[in-house]
Amino acid sequence: MTTYKIQSLSDLEAEMRAVARGERPAPADAAKPSFASAAALMRLLTPENRELLRLVRDVKPESIAALSRLTGRKEPNLLRTLEKLAAAGLVELREVDRRRVPRTRIRKLRLDIDPFGTNDRVEVA
Repeated sequence: MTTYKIQSLSDLEAEMRAVARGERPAPADAAKPSFASAAALMRLLTPENRELLRLVRDVKPESIAALSRLTGRKEPNLLRTLEKLAAAGLVELREVDRRRVPRTRIRKLRLDIDPFGTNDRVEVA
């Protein structure tokens, strides 16, 4: 399982500035996606987006146009949603013969929330 950080934008900025000043080394997970909050992740995982992820996983559409026909959603709106999911590390958009082909990158997500602090974590399988 891969663990993604949940940290506020101000904490991320402070971490990046400390690394840039040479006060600390870059964290090992610096290149991995992170989320500003558990709530931000939950806003991304709406029922509609979860259904979209299921379709991408199960049907494996060969283009955004094919996925648009399956979902009845307009291509620009669908692409915008897929790009948000890709930025979060949940899908990838591959270039195949000048087409963008969506594929899921995850099987499961586990959100561990620390109710007493800010040590929330997302585990991805």
